[in-house]
Amino acid sequence: MSKSSNTTLIVLAFFSIYIIWGSTYLLNKIAVTELPPFMLASLRFISAGILVFIISKFLKLEIKITKKQLINTVIAGFLFLALGNGVVVWALRYVDSGFAALEISAQPLVVLLLMRILQGKKIQPMSIVGVILGVIGVYLLVSQKQVVNQEGSLLGMIMIFLCMVSWSYGSLFVAKSDLPKNYFVNTGYQMLSGGVFLLIASLFFGETWSLPTAWQGKTQLAMILLVVFGSVVAFTSFNYLLKFVSPEKVATSTYVNPIIALLLGWYFLDENVTGQSVAAAVILLTGVYFINTKKKIMLFSRFSNRIGRKS
Repeated sequence: MSKSSNTTLIVLAFFSIYIIWGSTYLLNKIAVTELPPFMLASLRFISAGILVFIISKFLKLEIKITKKQLINTVIAGFLFLALGNGVVVWALRYVDSGFAALEISAQPLVVLLLMRILQGKKIQPMSIVGVILGVIGVYLLVSQKQVVNQEGSLLGMIMIFLCMVSWSYGSLFVAKSDLPKNYFVNTGYQMLSGGVFLLIASLFFGETWSLPTAWQGKTQLAMILLVVFGSVVAFTSFNYLLKFVSPEKVATSTYVNPIIALLLGWYFLDENVTGQSVAAAVILLTGVYFINTKKKIMLFSRFSNRIGRKS
């Protein structure tokens, strides 16, 4: 592949994880106003999983995996997609799409705390600053009267937080798990298994299913976009970028997605963007930057050097 072609693909992949992932909050919000949440998420991931396997067969990729890999992909599918994503769709019935995206942008903070609790990993000075800013940002976000006074908003916020914990634990789980080597096949198994869990949840809660032909046009379009672009294209782009650019650059989607979600929710759904929301976004995303960055604060660096010389 030529350098120019590779550059073009990288640009398109970044566009995908920035814009498409940022727009999934809007698309889910549109669809969940008509469809039951677990049915919606189940159809999305089962359809996407089947599509991935069809493409894999067309590309002659090996889809056979070991029993251990199957078990691990099922667990990952549950943590990432069934609980980590499906319940977010459920929570969107009670909170705005932009609000949900902003709350989820605190994900790196939760990952950091879980690594400290479960693995005993030391939190670096820059990350400590990030945690403090993150807590302040989250507090400003969830303490707004406009949000708190909405019916069911508190429950929605709590469920989104549980989803963040599930996704964070899933991140730690897959880092040490035996998974299919091909990322595309791995994604297919996770989507299919996550979709099946959501199907079971939908049946358990007695959701009423309907045929796509009975849906409104905007709901049909939202589902198509979620399956094709929000699932297959965006996940493939994400894995492609992890292969060709640094993880730090890929992680910039953490800062862009909530901004895209806020703007789209405000423009298309007339969601209210308050000054406090903007302030919370700035502080929260700054905290996420401090958590993700590998740079050191000069003050802490000098302080630690002085201690080292005295000891």
